[in-house]
Amino acid sequence: MTMGDPAILWDNQGDAIARAAPDGVALIDAGGDGAERRYSYADIVRLSGAIATGLLARGLKRGERVAILSANRAEYLLTFLGTMQAGLVSVPVNWKLPAETVAYIVGDCDAKLVIGDATRLALAPDSVPKIDIDSPAFTALTAHAPMKPLPMRPEESAMFLYTSGSTGKPKGVVLSHFSHLWAISRRVRRPSPLGARALVAAPLYHMNGLAMCQTTLSHGDTIVLLPQFTSRSYIEAAAKHRVAFLTSVPTMIAMMLREKELLASADLSAVEAVRMGSAPITQGLVDQVRALFPAAQIGNGYGTTEAGPVVFGPHPDGVPQPDLSTGCAHPDVKLRLVRDGRVVEDEGVLEMACGALMTRYHNLPEITAKAMTQDGYYRTGDVFRRDENGFFFFVGRADDMFVCGGENIYPGEVEKMLERHPAIHQAAVLPVPDELKGHKPIAFVVRAADTSIDEQAVKQFALANAPAYQHPRRVFFVDELPLAGTNKIDKRALARRIPEQETIEP
Repeated sequence: MTMGDPAILWDNQGDAIARAAPDGVALIDAGGDGAERRYSYADIVRLSGAIATGLLARGLKRGERVAILSANRAEYLLTFLGTMQAGLVSVPVNWKLPAETVAYIVGDCDAKLVIGDATRLALAPDSVPKIDIDSPAFTALTAHAPMKPLPMRPEESAMFLYTSGSTGKPKGVVLSHFSHLWAISRRVRRPSPLGARALVAAPLYHMNGLAMCQTTLSHGDTIVLLPQFTSRSYIEAAAKHRVAFLTSVPTMIAMMLREKELLASADLSAVEAVRMGSAPITQGLVDQVRALFPAAQIGNGYGTTEAGPVVFGPHPDGVPQPDLSTGCAHPDVKLRLVRDGRVVEDEGVLEMACGALMTRYHNLPEITAKAMTQDGYYRTGDVFRRDENGFFFFVGRADDMFVCGGENIYPGEVEKMLERHPAIHQAAVLPVPDELKGHKPIAFVVRAADTSIDEQAVKQFALANAPAYQHPRRVFFVDELPLAGTNKIDKRALARRIPEQETIEP
């Protein structure tokens, strides 16, 4: 069954697993304790199918939700796949959230069961049954005879992914079986022998890492899975396992690049492609990545939880893509820019329509209606600029924009400008309230290794390279920028570091 689309080879998202080479390595679980476990494609099919049987044997009914609360590991992926194979709905949960918020998610999705590791399972409320991945109860699940994945209707729910909740409570994005089977079918595999290795360290409750795993399994390649990201383990795993494909959030790559000594000794010659997504990139970061991986293809990815990872592609006429561009509109995706209620050609909020669109926000009909247009486009809330060749460039979040003395400031634009300075490794720009101007920008800066720069030099560079209203009125130097649960910069944590009585210049 192809769900009406000849490019879609499956009808159950949990069954999107290549069958061409059953003995080929599907997954290398590079556990944080130094242990390493390998799973063939036959293992993945057998174990996920056994979990599907076991879940139904517990009395779970089609369409009911199963929450997953664990660090990255093989059992996470097996549970994710098995849940959907059984016709149940998988709900990966961000375990970096407070217990109160985890409890809200488990209750909001009406989870009938929570599966996870002992450390993170403790965050879930005891009112819902739990299975510890390392317990006999989970072993019993995998001991069942594997079932054939249930045929699913395209519109049936496959998973809920909860947004990070940067404003208010997290929202449950309901994704159908069709939505991500469509996305998988549009992700073209690079020409190379089967078994090419992709390193995944982004958390599996986030679209970046999860979609990469789904795509890799559908292509017949190999996932190298880290329990969570650290710059040293990321470099060591890429070298040890001869990884061809790195997928990451830009902050992860920026942190990796600071490990000069380890990078000098690591053999990363197998890397063929580096894809950074989920946050803006800068020219300085691209230049450093290109110097480290001179033979690799460097990609600037973009996607949303609500509309999937397939948005942009190459220029239809083969025009080279600028480094900071996310690409041109994918041929199977409709894109438009909207400003002041009108469709425009140059710069505006991106709206998109494609096969990967969410079904709805769970239990939030009014918010769903605000996010979707009458003609079926999703309002991303992301501001993009489009150049004369049709290439798109990310400008910033519409709701991150603040006004300083009547001028609109997008923090991402200021950060990219600051990071052009050779002594600035990373920058994060935040607004602070001001009675006269509304808000003023300040910056947190991580100095590049073996360099020196002071606050005045940062300000002078900004004044020389951007409009005066964009220059940071204060600069705070930090050793590293804090990360949120999605491995993006945690600006709320940075805001708490601003001294309460700090004097900010006009």
